[in-house]
Amino acid sequence: MPSEWIAGDDQARALQGEWTLANYRSIKSAIARSEIGKKSQEHISLKAITRLDTAGATLIVELIGIEKSRTVAQWADELPKEQQALLIRIAEAMDAPLDVEPPSYSRISQALAGVGQHMVALWSQQRQLLAFIGLVVATLCHLLLRPRRWRLTATVAHIQQSGLNAVPIVALLTFMVGAVVAFLGATVLADFGATVYTIDLVAFSFLREFGVLLAAILLAGRTASAFTAQIGAMKSNEEIDALQAQGLDPIELLVLPRVMAMLISLPILAFVGMLSGLAGGAMVATLSLDISLTQFMSTLQKDVSVVHFLVGLSKAPIFAFVIAVIGCLEGFKVSGSAQSVGAHTTSSVVQSIFMVILIDALAALFFMEMGW
Repeated sequence: MPSEWIAGDDQARALQGEWTLANYRSIKSAIARSEIGKKSQEHISLKAITRLDTAGATLIVELIGIEKSRTVAQWADELPKEQQALLIRIAEAMDAPLDVEPPSYSRISQALAGVGQHMVALWSQQRQLLAFIGLVVATLCHLLLRPRRWRLTATVAHIQQSGLNAVPIVALLTFMVGAVVAFLGATVLADFGATVYTIDLVAFSFLREFGVLLAAILLAGRTASAFTAQIGAMKSNEEIDALQAQGLDPIELLVLPRVMAMLISLPILAFVGMLSGLAGGAMVATLSLDISLTQFMSTLQKDVSVVHFLVGLSKAPIFAFVIAVIGCLEGFKVSGSAQSVGAHTTSSVVQSIFMVILIDALAALFFMEMGW
């Protein structure tokens, strides 16, 4: 039965009109009514088609078959070249296998591929960190001669959050670690009759290493994660995009106050950690080792040089800068979901602690070679 889209009898049919997405349902119904394509000897003409798009071409390929569609240029040369190419492309796409089995690899190959992927990711991460450090340093140098653009209020607020509020936990932790170091040192040194050297052990360990290292690790877990979560939440809410749309620099507004606050807070917290560690060692020496507080202080003054204090304190600004930069960079990497915020917060803590320990190890080797 002839219709708007299909004309002719059972031996020869002609497709006509606009075979487009707008007429898809009507054409589909006409095909179902006419039972076109059920007979293999049936001849189908395409020369009356005025317009053709992907939806119409799909219907034609289903009617005439994939093999016949591929040779459309031979039996329907009156059809425009672009429509012939469209039919051939649809036929090739419909003939492509849907389920492609992935290639199988050995476990050794998969392990090596995993190691390679992790190395590439680590290299990319370090490049991003170096680029971000350069951007922060360039912005900082740009603002040094422009005091009016310093964000003093934000800097003071971050000093309170990252520094002042962290004093109790840093003091408590270093005090307990100092007591533990004194206990362990006294246990070992007692076998050699050198219990009095427990004072030197506690002093050297906390002035050179433990005071600044414990404070940096605490801030890496406490403050770097906070920086990532804060900036990540702003990234998710498109607040950073709003700042850039207003012509404001996110590095100047968000990163530099946090970096400056860490540069000020961590040396102070390291000093607090050194004093608390020495206090913990002094408590153990007084209560368990029969070493008076006066003897503890006189031995400390006689045997321990101020160089050890300066060596320990010199590492604090480097740790502070690295922790703040990593925390802010991971915040800018957040993509927008809550899962992304959690993943980058975890990454910032792990990276910060790793970098702090790595830099501390390199600094220890450097100071040892220099004889300091």
